[in-house]
Amino acid sequence: MRIYLTGYMYSGKTTVGHKLAQRLGYKWLDLDQVLETTFHTTVPIFFKRYGEEAFRKIEQKLLHSTAELDDVVVSTGGGTPCYFDNMHWMNHHGKSVFFDVTVATLLRRAAASKKNRPTLAGMNEEQKALFIRQQLETRMPHYRKAQIIFPADQPDLEQLLQLVTSAE
Repeated sequence: MRIYLTGYMYSGKTTVGHKLAQRLGYKWLDLDQVLETTFHTTVPIFFKRYGEEAFRKIEQKLLHSTAELDDVVVSTGGGTPCYFDNMHWMNHHGKSVFFDVTVATLLRRAAASKKNRPTLAGMNEEQKALFIRQQLETRMPHYRKAQIIFPADQPDLEQLLQLVTSAE
């Protein structure tokens, strides 16, 4: 089985995804990390150097490469489901889970994170909240196409395990 985790940055896809994979005895992949390892650069540098169009094409290619894998949990980038036919593709090739998180939780996690996100750099809290709300409004129709909606403000791994295994 392939499980695709979707949601906005700071929604917990990486942290919870790794734990989910461990509990299931599956391999865990983070698409952003795969891109960084493959191209020996960071996502922000790749984005800046080659542009969003090139990034999204590579991201889709990496996503499609997961079709060859079994027993894997894939943490996708926050924008992955919103481009091309990626959300449809994930639903067709595995089980998709949307990590649904409030703006307040995203802001709290962003403030506590050691990982700097260039898209939020130089913004005050009010600007960050507005930016996140606007992006979520655009992305939510894609995220909501996931087969499973997982409330992830306070993620419960046992609940997630139940959701992904009961829908087999």
